[in-house]
Amino acid sequence: MSATDSRSNFSHGGHRIAPWLILGVLLLLAPSAEAARISELADSSLAERAVRFFTFQDPSLRFALLGSMLLGICCGLMGCFLVVRKLALMGDALSHAVLPGVALGFLWNMSKDPLAIFIGATIAGLLGAGTVQLLRNTTKHKEDAALGFVLASFFGIGICLFTMIQNLPGGNKSGLDKFMFGQAAALGQGDVLLLGFVTVLSVLMVGTFYKEYAITSFDAGFARSLGLPVQVFHYSLMLLLAFAIVSSLQAVGVVLVTAMLVIPAAAAFLLTDRLGMMLFLSAVFGLCAGAIGAFFSFVGRNMPTGPFMVLAAAALFTVALLFAPRHGIVTRWWRHRCQSSRIRRENTLKAMYRILEDDGFEAEHISVTELAQFRRETLDEATVQLKELQAHRLATYSEVNRAASFTPDGWQRACEIVRNHRLWELYLTNAAHIAPDHVHEDAEEIEHILGEETVRKLERRLNFSRRDPHGRQIPGLEDIRAGLSASRSSSTTGYGQPPRK
Repeated sequence: MSATDSRSNFSHGGHRIAPWLILGVLLLLAPSAEAARISELADSSLAERAVRFFTFQDPSLRFALLGSMLLGICCGLMGCFLVVRKLALMGDALSHAVLPGVALGFLWNMSKDPLAIFIGATIAGLLGAGTVQLLRNTTKHKEDAALGFVLASFFGIGICLFTMIQNLPGGNKSGLDKFMFGQAAALGQGDVLLLGFVTVLSVLMVGTFYKEYAITSFDAGFARSLGLPVQVFHYSLMLLLAFAIVSSLQAVGVVLVTAMLVIPAAAAFLLTDRLGMMLFLSAVFGLCAGAIGAFFSFVGRNMPTGPFMVLAAAALFTVALLFAPRHGIVTRWWRHRCQSSRIRRENTLKAMYRILEDDGFEAEHISVTELAQFRRETLDEATVQLKELQAHRLATYSEVNRAASFTPDGWQRACEIVRNHRLWELYLTNAAHIAPDHVHEDAEEIEHILGEETVRKLERRLNFSRRDPHGRQIPGLEDIRAGLSASRSSSTTGYGQPPRK
C-alpha cells in the first residue's frame, strides 16, 4: 500500500474519531446539574446509577467520562508506535520517570496546579528518555538494561520526593497519591482541557507526519537514505509520548498508564497489518476502554476507574487474541480443523480414484470393503469417510450396497489431487534428481496446497508429460473437464456411474 493511501486511510479514521471529540466537548460544556460526586452515590441503586450515567447528569461524571475517552484515544495512538517499534518497555520506563517531575511541579507553588505538574513531569520524562539514549550510546548496555535503570532510579527519586511532601505541613492532603494509582473521579475541568489539548496535538501530529513516522518506525536505515531526520521524528514521538503519559496520570496513575499505552495497540496489532488501520483501531479500543471503565466505576460502589479501564482493554485484547481473522487462537484452530477435514476428504477421493484405476476404470462403484482394505482401516472408519464425502456432495453412498461412486465434483477434485501428486513426483525426479522411491512422502503433503498457476508451470516445465516416475498416467485436463461437464449437465447427485477416462 502506498504512503498516500495510508495517509488517506488514517485521515478517514480520524474523521470517525472526530464526532466523539465533539460529543465530549458538548458533554463538558453542558450545564451542571445539582448532583453528588461519584463517590457520594453509594446509597442509590444500581439501576439508578446506570440511568444517571447515560443521562450525564453529574458534572464529575462528565469530566471523568470525557477525560477517560480522551486518554484512551491519545494513549492508543502513541501505543501503536511503541508496539511496532518494539519499545513497549519505554512506555513503562517513562511513566515511572515522570514521577519526580510531578513532585517538583507540586513543590513549585505547593498546589496541584495542572500546568506546573504537566511541565515538571514532561521535563522529567524527556530527561528519562535522554538518559536511556545516553546509556545506549556511551556504554555497551542494550536498551532493555538502560530502560530498567531509568525506570527504577527515577521511580525511586519520585517516591522519596512524595514521602518528603507527605511530611510537610498539609502534605498529606495534597492529593498526590492519586498520581500513583489514578482517580478519574478527581478529574477537573483543567485536567480534561489538558487531555483534550494533548489528544488533539497527537492526532494532528500523527496525521500530518504519518508517512515520516511510518517509515522511521519500520525502516530507519531506509528513512536515513531518503534524507529524513530520523532522530528528530524519534524524539518528537517521545515528546508526544511524554505528553500522553503526563496528562493520563491523574486518571489511571503511574502504575497503570503503561497498560493503556500497550494493550489497545497490541489488540489492534492482531487485527490488521496496516499501520493506518492499526492507529484507528487502537484509538477506538482505547476510547471504548475509557468509556467502559468510567461506566463500571460509576455504577459500582467507590470502585476505581483506572483498573476498570485496564480490565476493559484487556477484555478487548482477549477477544482479538481469540477471534482475530488471521492471528486469533480460535480462528487458527478452526482453520486448521477445516484444513484437516479437507485433506482427509481429498485423501479418500484419491484412494477411490486409485481403486478404480487399479480396476482399469471398469467398475462403477467402490465398496466399503475395497476402501477399507486399500487404506488399511476398519469398515466403520471407511463408512464414515464415504458418508462425509456424501455430505459434501463429493460422492454418493448406498446403504443397501455399501458402496459409493463419484459425483461430478468429486471426480474433478480426485483428478486434481492425483494430478498434483504425480506431477510433483515427476518434478522431484526430473529436476531435483531424487530417486522415484523417495518422492512419495513429499508429494503426499504438497498435493493439497498446489494452486492452478503452479500446476500449469509444472506442466510446462515437464513438457506436459502424461506418466509419473512409476509409469502411472497423470490425469489431464480432459479428465477434469469430464467432471465439470457432467456437473453442468446433471442436476442430481444420486448414486450413479462415475465419469470414465
